[in-house]
Amino acid sequence: MKKYIAEFIGTCVLVTLGCGTAMLTGCDHWGGYVATALAFGLVIVAMAYSVGNISGCHINPAVSLAVLMTGGMDAKEFVGYCVAQCLGAFAGSGILAVIFNAGNVADQTGGFGANGLDGVNGSMIAGLLVEVVLTFVFVLAILGVTSKKAGHGSFGGVVIGLSLVLVHLLGIGLTGTSVNPARSIAPAVFAAVMGNTAPIAALWVFIVGPLAGAALAAVCYKNLEK
Repeated sequence: MKKYIAEFIGTCVLVTLGCGTAMLTGCDHWGGYVATALAFGLVIVAMAYSVGNISGCHINPAVSLAVLMTGGMDAKEFVGYCVAQCLGAFAGSGILAVIFNAGNVADQTGGFGANGLDGVNGSMIAGLLVEVVLTFVFVLAILGVTSKKAGHGSFGGVVIGLSLVLVHLLGIGLTGTSVNPARSIAPAVFAAVMGNTAPIAALWVFIVGPLAGAALAAVCYKNLEK
């Protein structure tokens, strides 16, 4: 249960600070891109050194899938992680809803920082490919840096955080960068409640893409590490 609570907290912080930054900046060209990318990456660094020793700081169902496929957890634990992560994401979006509504702050994204396909002109194929590729890169980095053979020690959290910044720099302008189904589901639902149904219509892309990319990374890494 402590692991699940840690995953809940970590994902809540990720959505609150990452999506919250996107909502404030609107990801307006490079200033907003960089600020949002850094927000998501720095949350990973902070959480890796606070809850990482408890749960491994997956805070992402795609990462948990890769860990499952590489033998780092069992199916029951995987389900528990995913549930905790999704609940944490909803808590994060709920916190943002209260802050932005109570403070009368404009949501510059118009959808709680939800992912979308505007950057690829509505192409689900392009959006899916973006998410598969970016998640593959991100999860491959995680598997490599956390491998016992790597010997990176205490620097793992920094490497993973910077890897998330890296994939955001390309992905924000295309899909908003998901690479994390939990991070996508909660903002899309909250956006739909507020009347913006576009994110939820494309939500499957941001569930299937990251999970497929993570699975590919797990298969690739297992074969490379042999």
